[in-house]
Amino acid sequence: MKIQKISAYQVDLPLLESSYNWSDGKSVQVFDSTVVKIDTDTGVTGFGEVCPLGPFYLPSYANGVRTGLKELGPHLLGLNPLELSVLNQMMDFHLKGHTYVKSAIDMACWDILGKVTGQSICTLMGGRFGESVQLYRAISQAPPEQMAANVIKYKAEGYTKFQLKCGGKHGDPTDDIARIKSVRAALDPNDVLVADTNTGWVPHQAVRVANAVAELDVYLEQPCYTYQECLSVRNRTSLPFILDENIDDITTLIRAYSDQACDVVNLKISKFGGLTKIKQARDLCVSLGIGMCLEDTWGGDIITAAIAHLAHSTPEKYRFSSTDFNSYNSVHVAGGVPKRENGRMEAPQGPGLGLTVEMDKLGDPVLEMS
Repeated sequence: MKIQKISAYQVDLPLLESSYNWSDGKSVQVFDSTVVKIDTDTGVTGFGEVCPLGPFYLPSYANGVRTGLKELGPHLLGLNPLELSVLNQMMDFHLKGHTYVKSAIDMACWDILGKVTGQSICTLMGGRFGESVQLYRAISQAPPEQMAANVIKYKAEGYTKFQLKCGGKHGDPTDDIARIKSVRAALDPNDVLVADTNTGWVPHQAVRVANAVAELDVYLEQPCYTYQECLSVRNRTSLPFILDENIDDITTLIRAYSDQACDVVNLKISKFGGLTKIKQARDLCVSLGIGMCLEDTWGGDIITAAIAHLAHSTPEKYRFSSTDFNSYNSVHVAGGVPKRENGRMEAPQGPGLGLTVEMDKLGDPVLEMS
C-alpha cells in the first residue's frame, strides 16, 4: 500500500457561543481548521484534522498548517501509511519541529490502518476501558457571576468537570479569585473545578491566587509561561497542579515527573505530532502513575473522534478528563461522530476513526499533492 495523494481542506468552525475568551484578553470567534485526506493506491482513504487555538496560543497557526503540508507532503508520497514509525521518522527528517503540521497526517494514517485491519483506533491503541469517557467543559472567561451561571447551565447537561478560564487582560488576579470562588460555590462537592490560566499569571500573582483559594477544592493549571515559573508556584501551594503548555514531548514529561512538578498533565494530540507519539506519552504516564487530560488544541468532528479513541483506550484510573470540541461548534462535516450524553462520550465502534466524512461539506481542496 502506498500514499498516492494528499489533500487539504480549510473549514471554518464558528462557535455556538459568540466567542471563546481566555488569558491576556485572547479571543476567537471562528476557528480555522484544516482537514487532511490521504488517498492510497488501493482505494482506502484516511482523514485527519488539526486546528490551532488561534495564532497566539502555541507556536502554531492555521495558515502554517497548510504551508507546512505543502513543504512536507511531497516527501511522503509513495510511503506505506501503515508503517507509522517509518512515516513519523520521515516526517521528522524532512521537517524539523512543527509537530502540529504532522498531526493530521499521522491521524489520517491511523484511520487507514483501522480501515485496512477492520478495527477501531481505540482497539489498535490498546482496547476500550469502561463504557464511556468523562468530559470537562471549558468555561470561557467572563465576569464571575456570568461564569457561575454558565457552569450551572452546563451542569444541567451532565457535566461535572469544569475548566475555568482565568488570567485577565492585564494579569491582575483579583477578578480570578472572585471567578474561582463564585464558580466553586455553584458546584456540588463532588464536581471538579480547574482554574486554567493558560500561562496568564506571573509567579507572584499565581501564588496570591493560590493562597486566596487555598481552602477551596480546585486544581491550578499552567499558571505561568515557563516550566520553571510553574515549578516555583507548585512548590509554594498544596493545591493539585496541572501542566499543559509546557508538556510537548517525552523529555519534558520525564522532567516533570522527576521534579514532581504536577499531579496531572494535559496531553494534546497536535503538540506531540499525532496519535503515534501521543500514545507513547500516554503509555508512559500510565507507567509512571500520572493523571491525564487527553485532548487537542481545538477541532471539529474528526479531532473529537480521535480524542475519543485516545481517551477511551486509556485506563480509567489515569483518565482525569477529556473534551468534545464538536459540541462547541456549529459546523459539522462527518456522520458517526461521538456525541455527548450526560457529560460523557464513547469512541466510535467502526473501523479507523469510525466516521463518514461528508465531502460536500468540506468544499474544494485548498491543497493537493499527488
